This record gives sequence, C-alpha cells and structure tokens, in this order.
Amino acid sequence: MPAFETVLIEKDPQHPRIARLVLNRPEKLNAIGETTPTEIRRAVEWAEADDEVHVIVVEGAGRAFCAGYDLGDYAEGRGHEGQGDHPCRQEKTPWDPMLDYAAMKRNTDDFMALWRSRKPTIAKVHGYAVAGGSDIALCCDLLTMADDARIGYMPTRVWGCPTTAMWTYRLGAMRAKQLMFTGDTIAGTQAAEWGLVNFSVPADQLDEATTKLALRIAGVPSSHLMMHKLVVNQVWHSMGLEQSQMFATVFDGITRHNPEGMWFRRQAEAEGFKSAVQWRDSGRPIPEGDEARARIAELEAKLAARG
Repeated sequence: MPAFETVLIEKDPQHPRIARLVLNRPEKLNAIGETTPTEIRRAVEWAEADDEVHVIVVEGAGRAFCAGYDLGDYAEGRGHEGQGDHPCRQEKTPWDPMLDYAAMKRNTDDFMALWRSRKPTIAKVHGYAVAGGSDIALCCDLLTMADDARIGYMPTRVWGCPTTAMWTYRLGAMRAKQLMFTGDTIAGTQAAEWGLVNFSVPADQLDEATTKLALRIAGVPSSHLMMHKLVVNQVWHSMGLEQSQMFATVFDGITRHNPEGMWFRRQAEAEGFKSAVQWRDSGRPIPEGDEARARIAELEAKLAARG
C-alpha cells in the first residue's frame, strides 16, 4: 500500500471491491495540511489502478470527517522561515492574485480527482465536514452522513469562497445562497431533507449503511459504472462547472487579501486563530473597509511591540 503523511488508502479486507481512503490527521480533526490535496489525488490514482476496486469510500479518522484547512498554518502562521510568502497568505503589496490562484487551483484540481475518477466515490461524513472539508466531501459522487454531523462553509463570512463551487450544483441557487450568505452549517438530517446527501442515519449506523451502499455499487461492472458517471458528470460540465470553479478560486484569493481578509489574518496572528474564528462565527459584524484597515493597523502595532 502507498504511504502518505496525511491520508491512508487500502482495500477493505472483507470487501476488496471497496477501497477505503481515510483522512488521517485525527489529532487535528483531519484538517487539510500542505500535502493533503496531492495525497488525496495520489490515493485516488492508486485505487483507480487496481482493477479489483470498484468504489472508493472517503472517511475521516477520529472524531470528524475534516475540519477544513489547518488555520494554524494558513491563518495564524506566516510561512516557514526562508521560504518567503505563502501564495495564499501574501505579505508583499500589491499581492499577486495569480500566484494565489495557481496554488488554490492545484488544490481544487486535486480534490476533484474524486469527481473525475472513473470509479464512484462516496463521502462518509461524521463529526464535521466544514470549510475545505466540505469541498472534499462535495467532490465525491455520493454523500452519506450521521444525523448529528455538520456540514457547511463558515469562511464565507470572511476569508473564504468555496473553490470547488459545488454548493449551487448540489442544492440549487436559493439554498446555496442561504448557506453562502450566512456561513451556517446544517446537520445530517437537514442535509438529507435538502437533498445534499443521499441519506443520514444515526452515527452508530453510518458505517454499516455506507458499506451496504458501496457493496451494492461494487456489484456493477466497472465499465458500466464509468459510463454512467461520465454521463452525469458531463451534464454538470455543460452547465459550466469548470468556469464556476475558476471564478470561485479567484474570488477565494481576494477574500484572503482584501481589507476584511487581512483583518482576519492579523486577528489570528495577534490573538490566535480561535479568537478570529469565534468572531467570524458569532454573528458579530465583520470589520470592513476603513474599519478593517484601522483594526489591521492596531493589530500590526501589537505584533510589532511583541518583537
């Protein structure tokens, strides 16, 4: 089996037509690290190369599916010494949006390996699939959730735009706008009612129910699965999925480098990312425009005083 830093991939010992792709940073709720997107793509490629595998189940180790990007790296930190600016967290002004776009588009394309794979993919969501973690889940063909799990994209309130742009295609415009405008998360039961996931079940039944679905799929010839997936995917491509992702990825970079995004970054650096996230999610108005610029100056002065 291939060895990765942040994911595991292997065939289910009891059901070898099923591959299990496990996000494996349980101590950080499987937060997305620098190598995670590439490792997801490489794990999918490994499963695709095995003719016995007919379906891939994506799940998270520990208490959650995935809690999004590791804000300790992406928001609170300033990059590794000697490596200069991170493309997605640039300090130089004016910032270069195409450096950011290139980096985040690579991540998006890596997540989309789950979508492009000729083999069906199922996201099995427990705990949380939020922010970038929801991107991973929504790139899968099918989703199953625990009733009490939560899914959503809180950074739409500040410092993020979902680069995979999957919400509208999954939910339709009205409900997608509701979640994008509020940054709210929804439980598995509501996600099932809205048609975002195939089903939700009590958490202690999730593995059994997902395995049952995967086994049902795994009995179909792989060539048939591939043809059906290509047909359905082509509908979304015809609706402009790739163009939507291009805009979303550009806008994601803007949200991290405009006054509001820079305030969030400085709040995380000065007070810790938990403070920044608490403000973001509380419903308290996000500083914007000149107010954000003034707060940035205050926070930068505080950071400078610390040396």
